[in-house]
Amino acid sequence: MQASQLNALLASADCLVSSAAMDAAYARLAAAIEQDWVAHIQDEVPLVLVVMSGGLVAAGKLLSRLHYPVELDYLHVSRYGEATQGGVLHWLVRPRHSVAKRHVLIVDDIFDEGITLREITEACLRDGATSVRSVVAVDKDHARKVSNFRPDYVGVTVEDRFLVGEGMDYRGYFRSLNGIYALNETLK
Repeated sequence: MQASQLNALLASADCLVSSAAMDAAYARLAAAIEQDWVAHIQDEVPLVLVVMSGGLVAAGKLLSRLHYPVELDYLHVSRYGEATQGGVLHWLVRPRHSVAKRHVLIVDDIFDEGITLREITEACLRDGATSVRSVVAVDKDHARKVSNFRPDYVGVTVEDRFLVGEGMDYRGYFRSLNGIYALNETLK
């Protein structure tokens, strides 16, 4: 796509959550996470796993607000690639650090259907994590969620539309937008 096409697509988008509202959500999330860590993990250093690529923006905004020591790693799984609908989960990169006997926090951009986040959580538990919690910047409000699984921490909940910004993308574009936008044009 050309920049002019992308700019036109963004110009017709609806801003669902402002940059300021997202900043407030990240501050609230950081406070809740730190409170839980202080209460439950004593003197241990948690392992933060960032889900690439969408979780990168959320992690950067969240981690800069944490005042608790963490060890940072990442993983890369994909159900979308550059498509607009999810498929089979593919593990592209596993974490370098062992999750065994660790308190793990998984950071991702969105909780849509929940398949990806549930599978990552289950994989960490199978690999011996002491505990696994998850945080997402956005929870999309609809009934197509996996059963018996929810993220532990949610920044904001938004309507069921095609979202970009704060790590979420359209074919690799718009991840870096501050705030949450819903694209209005029919996407192919």
